[in-house]
Amino acid sequence: MTKHSRRERERRVAETERVKEIESAWVRSVPPQTAAAFALSVQAARERGPIERPPDMAPGTMPNPPRPGREPKPPKEPARSRRSY
Repeated sequence: MTKHSRRERERRVAETERVKEIESAWVRSVPPQTAAAFALSVQAARERGPIERPPDMAPGTMPNPPRPGREPKPPKEPARSRRSY
């Protein structure tokens, strides 16, 4: 756990209070219909949860692509006998 100085904690508390004041002033300045629509959209977004992170690779690639220069060698062709019958 990180320890913060008393001054840092006080600053954070003051910032939080100021943000709450700004938010409440903004909500009071918005028309009631707009505020209700905004509250509904926020609630829907919170219920939906975070978006699933897409994979970091192009579609169709193997799950763990080899590092550059470490690609697998192509399969060897079967060795043919040098003797001729």
